[in-house]
Order: sequence, then structure tokens, then C-alpha cells
Amino acid sequence: MTTQHHKLVIIGSGAAGCSAAIYAARAGLAPAMIRGMQPGGQLTITTEVENYPGFADAIEGPWLMQQMEKQAENCGTQLVNDFIKEIDVHANPKTMLGESGTTYTADAVIIATGASAKWLGMESEAKFNGRGVSACATCDGAFYRNQKVAVIGGGNSAKEEALYLANICDHVTLVHRRDSFRGEQILTDRVLAHDKITVKWDSAPDEILGDEGPTGGVTGMRLKSTKTGATEEIDVHGVFVAIGHKPNTDIFKNQLDMDETGYLDVTAGTVDALHNGQKVAGVFAAGDVADNVYRQAVTAAGMGCMAALDVNRYLDNLEAAAAA
Repeated sequence: MTTQHHKLVIIGSGAAGCSAAIYAARAGLAPAMIRGMQPGGQLTITTEVENYPGFADAIEGPWLMQQMEKQAENCGTQLVNDFIKEIDVHANPKTMLGESGTTYTADAVIIATGASAKWLGMESEAKFNGRGVSACATCDGAFYRNQKVAVIGGGNSAKEEALYLANICDHVTLVHRRDSFRGEQILTDRVLAHDKITVKWDSAPDEILGDEGPTGGVTGMRLKSTKTGATEEIDVHGVFVAIGHKPNTDIFKNQLDMDETGYLDVTAGTVDALHNGQKVAGVFAAGDVADNVYRQAVTAAGMGCMAALDVNRYLDNLEAAAAA
């Protein structure tokens, strides 16, 4: 087991983490960015990105995150392939234990752990996970080329998944428990106009059907009306779950304040993490882990910038106090 000390550790490597790393490195803090279990964050499972400033044409999410990481590294960030499983945010220095067995200590920490896909919680969903059930169309869509698939959800993520799969698959059934979509109207218009997408309104998955044998997989899905309770079966070979995300904050329970859904609370207008309503010195939260309203790549990157600037001021104040 080894111990590493850094002025700043950034936990997470999505848009918020990379932005924080770029600004912190340029300030001479030589940050370490712990890449986590999903390096690059949610943009690595996003297909075309049309709303990130600076690109006239749509770009691929994975490519954008590769560029952000390279930029952070070129500025002086140390990229660390590890996953933080324990942390003491109240210790000085802050202390973290990685899955690798390495202990990391830091004068300041930026939490940019993002959020992860939610699942339906059905037994049949778990049974066929990886054998026809997925939460990532860009990861697994190619397995279902020229086949029929279904997407579960009604927000932007579900619509993006359906549009992506419609370019690969024979047909896409988009299953939504309500009678109207949430999110961006432009995506709604594209879905409703697409001749390879059928929307099942007021419907929810009742059972995922399939062959449970060693070489089997999903063969269909039973849907249940949310209004009448009536059921129907549809033939699909892939089911993509896109019903939202859960913030990755489990390791901060009882250490930092969270809202009822698990998103970290921060001081209004800042990125200061809180405990019992008070700022936790040297701990900052940026990106989707602390944002249950906007949840956009550009807002996450902006929060990462704010966190790095705040860390720089915090460390300057610490040095000034020590020298006094």
C-alpha cells in the first residue's frame, strides 16, 4: 500500500472534473484527477453533441472527453486510474482510499463524481442485463443492427437513445409512462417525425421476455397500460433503459449535506460543499453530482472552472495564514 499527497485531488473525470483540472493545472496546483469507474463521465455514452459551445457541427461525446482529458494532462494534470471507495472530508489533509489500495491525501478536494444511470428494478431486467438489456445505446446499439429494439423513458436521454438506435436498428419502440415528453422540443419533434420510431404512450414495462439459456437473450417485452392496466407484448431483441440518473454520492453520506434525491448541497452561488449547513473547508462540488436542475455538459464545465478558482483562493489563504 502506498500513500500519495497532492495539493488538490479531483474525484471524477467528466466535463466538471476535466474543466477543474485544466484551470487548476494552469494555476500551478499540479492536480491529480482520479478517473473513476467511467472515465470521461456521461458524455462518453452520448452520441452526437450539438449544444457544446465552440463546434459548428455535431461532435461525438467520447471524442470531446478524450480532448478534455488530453488538454488537462497537457496543462499539468496527473491522470490516475483508480476509484475512490472511502473518504474522510473532515480530516486535514483530506484522506481518500482507492480501490487499488492507494491512500491519497490532499489539501483540497473537488468532487466531480457525476451521476449514473437508473434501472427499473425488475427481476427480468437484472436477469437479461448484458444479454439484451442495456443502459447505453452507443455502447451496445451495434449488437442490434437491423433488429427491433425498445427504449424506456421520456426525457432527453431516452429520445437521444431512440434517435441513435433508429440509425442502426430495424425499428425502435419508445415506451413512455406518460402522454407527453419532457425535455427539449427539438428532440421531441425529431422522434415524432422519424418513420422508424413508434411511441407507446401511457405504457410501462411489465416484464422483459426472453430465452434464459446460456446462449439466449431478450426476445420481447410485455407492456402494461398506466391508465387501463391492459397488457400487450412486443417483439424486440434489445431493451435500452433511459429513465434518468442517480448522483454518485454514496461515499459522502453522513459527511456532506444532500437533498432528498442524493445530490450534494452547495452554498448558493458557489460550489462550496456543506455539512450541517456549514461550509466544509477545502471541499468543493462541481457538475451533475451537485446539479439536479440543469445537468448539462456546459454547466458542469462551468462549475468545474468555479471550483478550481475557489480552490486556488483557498490554498492561497492557507499559505498566507501559515506564513503569518
